[in-house]
Amino acid sequence: MSRKKHPEHVNHERWLVSYADFITLLFAFFVVLFASSQSDRKKQTQLADAMKSAFTPLGAFEAHSKTPPLASVNSASVNPAPLSPLVASAAKLETPEETERRLRRFLAAQVASGHIPPGSITMRITPDGLVISLHEAGFFPSGSAEIRARSIPVLSLLAATLPAGPLRVEGHTDNVPIHTEQFATNWELSTTRATAIARLLLDRGPLDPTNLSAAGYAEFHPIADNATEEGRTQNRRVDIILLRRPAASQ
Repeated sequence: MSRKKHPEHVNHERWLVSYADFITLLFAFFVVLFASSQSDRKKQTQLADAMKSAFTPLGAFEAHSKTPPLASVNSASVNPAPLSPLVASAAKLETPEETERRLRRFLAAQVASGHIPPGSITMRITPDGLVISLHEAGFFPSGSAEIRARSIPVLSLLAATLPAGPLRVEGHTDNVPIHTEQFATNWELSTTRATAIARLLLDRGPLDPTNLSAAGYAEFHPIADNATEEGRTQNRRVDIILLRRPAASQ
């Protein structure tokens, strides 16, 4: 005689196993997301520390602007971010020699990275102070006072590196006469170039307008012989002079 089979007991709580597996997987997913976010934050901190230590010898730069962009100087939009905006430590008083050494490191880095051509910016120390010469070939088209668009980011960084204190911007030309619709003589050309650079420095750097002056000297303050093309090239320049004494005494 065969035994009577009892019906199997149906387990109505098997869904709990699947639910528990789902919760476990969901927990693991959020653990992975949390770990990834912590790793990215750590990498960002390491990158920030590396950039800070790399630019310490040059001083810090701060990207800021007190006035609207110089639309009249150049219509091209300027974004100095690709050049790693650095902030100048202008609070510390520097001698002209210390400023020259710091700026030479900055300029060497800009030349090495291809942002400015070699020799487009030169420096020398005079009785008045440190003279930073911006030569025409790197910053102005011939016979024009419109700053080249490609040089504005470098000038913006240079403006931020300048120490606090009085400075004078001087425009100079060679002895070749100019007579265009915009410039009747070299006086107008040199003065307009000096004013364009002065306005850019005010816009991009932490400068006090009361400490800034601009002047044009045409061809009458040469630093080289105008009889040669090389000499004329050197004379076509805009000088930024970091003065040793207050501007009021000039």
